[in-house]
Amino acid sequence: MQATDRPSKNKPKAGEPAQPATAAPRHAEAGARRDADTLDALQDRSRGFAEARPDPLEWTVKQTSEPQDIVQSSEPEQKLPAHLPDPWHVMRRVEVTGLSEHRSRLPLVDFFRQSPTARAFDLLRTRLLHTLRAQGWTRVAICGPTPGCGASFTAANLALSLARVPESRTVLMDLNMRTPGVAAALGLERAALYNGDMLGFLRGELRLDEHFVAASNRLALGLSTSVFHNSAEVLHDSRCAATIDEVIRRTRANVALFDLPSVLHSDDVAAFLPQVDGVLLVSDGSETTARHLKACEKMLAGHTQLLGVVLNRARNDEEFTSAS
Repeated sequence: MQATDRPSKNKPKAGEPAQPATAAPRHAEAGARRDADTLDALQDRSRGFAEARPDPLEWTVKQTSEPQDIVQSSEPEQKLPAHLPDPWHVMRRVEVTGLSEHRSRLPLVDFFRQSPTARAFDLLRTRLLHTLRAQGWTRVAICGPTPGCGASFTAANLALSLARVPESRTVLMDLNMRTPGVAAALGLERAALYNGDMLGFLRGELRLDEHFVAASNRLALGLSTSVFHNSAEVLHDSRCAATIDEVIRRTRANVALFDLPSVLHSDDVAAFLPQVDGVLLVSDGSETTARHLKACEKMLAGHTQLLGVVLNRARNDEEFTSAS
């Protein structure tokens, strides 16, 4: 029997063009299958995430409709910076008891209530308060035309008298850094050793509660001990003005008294005038002349108000009278 050739499956039929071989290597087919499986798995996983993730709008409605377990405080949230404590509660406490027989000091109004001196200071206090309240003023500079007129003594006793007024707060600052005298007038030299850096305080190097001392719940004192002859430059400094503003704001003082050097012997008073509402001038009955007072009035005119003239040592070295 003669064998016949069977047509091959890959052999093209008559009239058809020859087809290229399409057989691929086995490792290429396996890689293609793995890529397809991986793509299917990723698609299934993404579909699962989509089904598990809630609709954003639906989730928002559900969250707002369900009751909250968090208890919210009814008090308003406190914002920083926090309020500073009242300096009167943290000031160092001192007691004005520095009177003794061997000290050559004029009497203080708190210890000699029946003396003419106390009555004169109380009258000066009342007149001053009437003027300040009528004008809405707070800051008063106390100084003399020349050194030795008794400005520190007047400032100390007036501050003690003002502190006796109920529901009031008085601040006294010794800004006479050329010859400080408030601590000595009040018998607080020992306290001034620890709280007497007025220069550092005006430069912003000390906090208010680090420098000031409280003689009572109504009287705060800014003492000075160190002698500094270039004090006018310090009073010109903008840091000094900012410090004084902070003292008035934080202490909420009704009256602030500033003991300053003499008007005619330095420019300290002129440098500090922008910080005060008025000046109380202290004259020495045995030394001050009409020419001194006229020169002071001329210097103060147009810059601040002359609140009055206090006449010290009008009759002798131990008596005080006032006129304003």
